Order: sequence, then C-alpha cells, then structure tokens
Amino acid sequence: MPSTATRFGWLDAVRGIAALTVALHHLSAELFVGFGAAVREWFDPGIFGVMAFFLVSGYIVPASLERRGDVRAFWTGRLFRLYPLCAVVFVAAAVLVPQRFSAVDVSVHEHPLLAAVANATMLQDLLGLRSGLPVMWTLTYEMVFYYLVTLLFMTGAHRRSGSVAVVFAGAALFLGPWAAAWSLRPEFTVRQLAAVTAVVVGTGLLSLLTGRRAAQLTGATLLAGLGLALMIANGRSTPWESLLILATMFSGTVIYRAERGQIRRGAAWAYCGFVLVAGTAAGLLYDDKRAQIRTWTASPIAWVSAFLAGWALFGVAFLLRRRRMPAALTWLGLVSFSVYLLHRPLISVMSWSMAKVGDPHGAAQELIWLAAFLSALLLLSAFTYHTVELPGQRLARRLLERHRGPSAGGERGVPEASEKELVAARQGQ
Repeated sequence: MPSTATRFGWLDAVRGIAALTVALHHLSAELFVGFGAAVREWFDPGIFGVMAFFLVSGYIVPASLERRGDVRAFWTGRLFRLYPLCAVVFVAAAVLVPQRFSAVDVSVHEHPLLAAVANATMLQDLLGLRSGLPVMWTLTYEMVFYYLVTLLFMTGAHRRSGSVAVVFAGAALFLGPWAAAWSLRPEFTVRQLAAVTAVVVGTGLLSLLTGRRAAQLTGATLLAGLGLALMIANGRSTPWESLLILATMFSGTVIYRAERGQIRRGAAWAYCGFVLVAGTAAGLLYDDKRAQIRTWTASPIAWVSAFLAGWALFGVAFLLRRRRMPAALTWLGLVSFSVYLLHRPLISVMSWSMAKVGDPHGAAQELIWLAAFLSALLLLSAFTYHTVELPGQRLARRLLERHRGPSAGGERGVPEASEKELVAARQGQ
C-alpha cells in the first residue's frame, strides 16, 4: 500500500503549482504589467490555478466527509480550517497597510460592519459586495460546494456525482446566457440581503453542528438552497462560469469515485468528457466583452485554454499519483492556502514600498523584486501555516474528541481512515 506521503503528495503538488501560478499572475498584472501581457491574451493563469484548485477540492472534500461519516466532524474541521487564517490575514491587511495601497477593498473601510457580516458568511461574492480580500471569491464557491456535498451525503445521493456534474455543465452550456435574466438586488438592499444570508448561514451551520440528523438535514437543505439561489441569481461572475465551477468540482469527485471503484471508469470518462466539452463550448460562446468584465479574462481563448490546462495539470498529477512527488512541491502544497491568501496583501506592501523607493527599471531590478516577493511570500506562508493553520486544526480535533458521539449519517462499508491519513487530508484540503 502506498505511503500517506505518496497518496496525498500529488494533490499537494497540484495545489502548490496552482497557488504559485495565481500569485505570480497577480504580481505581473498589478506591478509588472508589461510582463506576461501577451500571454494573458491567450492564456489566463488565474483561471488555470483556480480550476486546478477546484478539481482538488472536488476530489478530496467529499472523500473526507465520507471517511468520517460524521457531518458535525466534517464541518468543525472545515470551519477551523478556513476561518482562522482568513481572519488573521484580513485584519492584518486592513490595519498594517495604508488604505491607498491596501489589498482590502475600500468598501470594507467605508462600511466595516456590513463587510464583516458579509465576509463572515463567506458568501460575500454572491451578495453584491466586494470580498474583503480579492482572492476570497473562490471560497464562496467552495462553501456552496460544501453545502451541496453535505446535502447529497445526508440524503444518500452522494454517489451520483457524475449526474450532478453533467447537470451543472449542461446548465452552463444551454442556459448560461439566460440564467441571470433576473437578480435579487432590485428586490433587496445589499444590507437586507446580507442580513438574511447571515441569519440563514448561522442557522444552517449551527444545525449541522448539533449532531442530530433531522436538524442537520434541515440545515443542509437551507444552506444548499441559499447557495444555489445566490450563485445563479446574484453572483459576481457570469452564471455559466459559476455553474462550470461546480461542474468541475463534482468532476473531481467523479475521478475519486472511479479510482475507488465506486463507479465504472467508462462512465467517469463520459461524465468528465461532457464537462470538458461543455466548458470549452461555453467559454468560446459566452466569454464575450460583456462577460470578460465579470470573468476577469482577456479573451474566450484565454479562458478556455486555462480551463483545459487546469484539467491537464490535475490529470497528469493523477497519472503520477503513485510516485513520490518532489519535496519542494509537496511542501508548497501544504502551505498553499497561506500562499493563496497572503500574496495579494504582500503585493500591496510591495506597491507601497515602490511608491517610496521608485518603480523598478530594467529586467535586473524586476528580478530582484521578484526574488524578494517570492522569498517573503514563502517565509510568511510557512510562518502562518505553523502559527495559525495547524493550531486551528489541532483545536478542531480537540473539540471533536470532547464531543465525540455516534456517526451522523455515516456510509456503511466505508472504512475509517487512519488518524495519520486524516491529518494529511485535513492539512491538504
């Protein structure tokens, strides 16, 4: 049997490459604008990175829930995985850097209570509000995915990942241009929508943490319904891209199920092939000038090539999954969440510094700034991983050990993972 490091190393490699690509993409787009401009016309590194991330989440997150067989344990782990680091980076970025250079959106400073409530739900990107940190928009889709995965698990429909992926991909392709014909915003003020969302999210999460099946099912239904309604009717991105993101995540789950023999490999090929074809067609058809304002891409080709490349990276890593990955890549994968959240605030610090010392002139100076950026980013990421992420995960485990009870809707016949494997999975999610 392969070691734990080998089993999860390929996922860490994908995460590490994706996080670093997104960081360098934002660095070049915001500070070294000329660098990579021609590339971005044909290939969007940001879309590439986040699609690879979404495939990894689709692969590992449902597996984690099903191995535990306990909704409360899953959500305790999720909350302590996401919130501590988000809170620390968000507050530090808002307080330590002058507002003119801050990575935190100006609306946060103007309406701090509203921003705090909206970002606490992690659905802020679906409320007509800016994310506190720009990169947190992807966490919105992660949360909607967790809601759906939880509901499917609670209702015993979790092995229908292929059908779910096809439904979302088909809706993106065939309903994409018309899905956002209406919006919640004219019906509600942003404050009302944020307040209602906060109440529903709070109620739903508390229900999931009760350990009582009826309450958990009610909470999962509330949260999944809210997430889908907001995503389709009120999302920052285009509906077709939002639907394809969910289709991609459920495709990662399909790959996991095919590997474990839970579905036939031929069926998995068909499901994933449909998502790839639908995603390619939707990107070429719908990523026009109006859509590009919301997808943040330069052309249909740039979106599609990045979408396919994200899949290709995941696919190559999957084929090499039984091999030991380079230690540098697996380490980068472990700290990838910190890399992802910290890079935009660090870019703002660099912008502030350049305003004092002057912009770099020439390739040599740009390389020096690049080396300084990467060194600082990796050092800070290692620091926050050990001082914020790991303590949060340990606290979650201690809380669960105190309140360990009967499994809530666990799947029969699924063996419990060893503690070592669960720790590795939690660190890598």
